[in-house]
Amino acid sequence: MWVRGRPQDNSDCGVMFSRGIRFFSQLCTQRYEMIGELLGREQHDIALLQEVWSEKDFLFLKRKLSSSHPYTHYFKSGVFGSGLAVFSKHRIQDALLYKYSLNGYPYMLHQGDWFGGKAVGLVIVDIFGLKAHVYVTHLHAEYSRAQDEYLPHRMVQSWELLQFVRHTSCGADLVVLGGDLNMHPQDLGNRLLRSHTGLRDCYTETDTFDGCEDGHTLIAANHFSKKQDLIPFEKGIRIDYILMKGSQKVSMKCESLSTTKGPVADKPYPYSDHEALTAELALLHSEDSRQHGSSNGEDSHTGMASKCLEHILTKTFISFLDLDTVIYLAVYGIVTGLPVFIQNILNCVPKTKEAFMGLERHGGK
Repeated sequence: MWVRGRPQDNSDCGVMFSRGIRFFSQLCTQRYEMIGELLGREQHDIALLQEVWSEKDFLFLKRKLSSSHPYTHYFKSGVFGSGLAVFSKHRIQDALLYKYSLNGYPYMLHQGDWFGGKAVGLVIVDIFGLKAHVYVTHLHAEYSRAQDEYLPHRMVQSWELLQFVRHTSCGADLVVLGGDLNMHPQDLGNRLLRSHTGLRDCYTETDTFDGCEDGHTLIAANHFSKKQDLIPFEKGIRIDYILMKGSQKVSMKCESLSTTKGPVADKPYPYSDHEALTAELALLHSEDSRQHGSSNGEDSHTGMASKCLEHILTKTFISFLDLDTVIYLAVYGIVTGLPVFIQNILNCVPKTKEAFMGLERHGGK
């Protein structure tokens, strides 16, 4: 993901999914070289990268972009690292990482989500005198739409993500979140995130769009994508996002959004298995925003949150309990408590059998 802009006017944000694991990924070195050339050429204000698993690759990009993006941050987490990296034209004033508490299983070695330590990273950036809170994240993969055993994991991660954004974005003039959410636009976790934070989807808000059909970021035409990941959506799916929100001081408007479209010109392969997103965001001061009819997202926040909570109430049949606590504890408890529950049942079996035998002996007497 990346953002590009002009002082007091526009800002351009880009989200790039580099997805390169040294010695395992195809054409890893060549693709990082291509990514570095692209970022240096396009001159985005902020670039958000995911799956930069090797710090050596991060340092390569840092050297290559030292003149165009002098401010950088690499978020370390898990065994391999979170894979999250930020490159910025503007000074990074502070940074913070939150690692999700529920994140796959360590014995699923071939998937690697647990070892990656999925997380959300925050950088606070001064953009033309405005305090910008920029978030980059990567949620747990879905793997199977029909048999999604990791749905509870993503639900917990979505809940922790929205709480993290809510509690760390206070006082921000503008908020931008980009990354691979691994959720379709209407999935419950996605709607929860937007409804509880007031963040708006750049794809639905943009004036102009240039990219893959329906904004898809995982497409069959991509050389590195796995066709089984698209079932039953053969044309593609949209699981990567740039979300935005303004404030009382400044409003945000997405003037354009674009994606890469598979193979790069003069190359037989693309940058990554996911298509990169680029958003051009207009920053309008309060007086200008009223004239242009722009919104900071708060007007529709209440209504959307109400509809989302209504959906949850219908699904769970809970109406008198604290929904915040119920949703979090229910999902977290099911996933983490189920093995303990099963173990307790197994422990009870011999004790129950012994009790019945004792009753039988007592009755016989």
